[in-house]
Amino acid sequence: MINVAILGFGTVGSGVAEVLEGHRELITQRTGRQFRVKYILDVRDFPDSPFGDRVIHDFQTIEQDPEVDVVVETIGGAGVAKEYTQRALRAGKSVVTSNKELVACCGHELLQLAKEKKVSYLFEASVGGGIPIISPLYQCLSANEIFEVCGILNGTTNYILTRMIGAGLSFEAALKEAQENGYAERDPSADVEGHDACRKICILAAVAFGRHIYPEQVPTEGITGVSLADVDYADSVGKKIKLLGRALRNGDGTVTAYVAPHLVDQSDPMAGVVDVFNAIKIRGDAVGDVMFYGRGAGKLPTASAVVSDVIDAAKHMNTKKYLDWQEGGEDVCASADSLVSPWYVRAEGSAEALRRALPGVSLLARHGAADSELAFLTGPMSRTELEEKLAGLSFRCVLRVLD
Repeated sequence: MINVAILGFGTVGSGVAEVLEGHRELITQRTGRQFRVKYILDVRDFPDSPFGDRVIHDFQTIEQDPEVDVVVETIGGAGVAKEYTQRALRAGKSVVTSNKELVACCGHELLQLAKEKKVSYLFEASVGGGIPIISPLYQCLSANEIFEVCGILNGTTNYILTRMIGAGLSFEAALKEAQENGYAERDPSADVEGHDACRKICILAAVAFGRHIYPEQVPTEGITGVSLADVDYADSVGKKIKLLGRALRNGDGTVTAYVAPHLVDQSDPMAGVVDVFNAIKIRGDAVGDVMFYGRGAGKLPTASAVVSDVIDAAKHMNTKKYLDWQEGGEDVCASADSLVSPWYVRAEGSAEALRRALPGVSLLARHGAADSELAFLTGPMSRTELEEKLAGLSFRCVLRVLD
């Protein structure tokens, strides 16, 4: 019998309990092991829940119970969740989490502690919800040198952009609709300002490239500056706007990682990812491009990934499976400003001055544009070069074009 303790009985935690109990026979049939939710830790009581009799309020009960094999952390954040994770690992219990912030900020430290204590620290659900990506990247693609990881990593922003593109809603109207449908929080800043995607690309980059990358090392831009004018201009050249997290290995071994909206060609599979769905593309030297697609959040999809890790931890209780990467540092990341790509620019200024700066540039058109509004695509150049050449214009929106 594998005894499981769940920390936090919110959306994900309750989903984990439902999947473990509801699929008990199927899981036993496939693994040869029985799993039981022994404890649920929360500050609240749940008298109407079928799991209400397992709710406790003192973590020490879990910590000191030798029968608990796996602790599932779904509290979130890097405060008490980190404390409980450390205490569980030190007590010789494997820990499974969906907590992207904790893994992005403290993953290397916690992985080393797990290794020291000969237990597992697993986090498949921290990126992509129900999409299997961490294990395939770490195991199935381990024979490849990875060149790039690129993805739509946040369902809320993808839903907002989908509604702006498909229904002509403003950013504000699309955000309100996302909140009404339960896709966006009352405070949506972590999503719309790109912080959620930033944490996820940090985790993916660490797995892909072998060094810890911290969120503060990743330049992050959300979608609050994208307007319907930009959506229209993108459509006029056969492209759609998507918020992407990207991490690329450079020739000198450094990594360029960033989060920003991009113009994506409509023929690119990324352009067809709509609503709350996520997609992650991996580029390896042997396999080429592979793409993982599915629901990036939600109660049961995320619970599915958590439970897969619970099963994996149970399988490796005697023969350990260690995910690992090296410590981070200032030498890991290179600035995204030097990354060369085409650009989309919407600005205010003189068309004559623009043509002097970029000979041969063609202006884009949209209905209702002001006379002073300039929108255009550039050839490949760095952000630094772009700003130097177009110093005379007043930028309104600048987006990379995914090439």
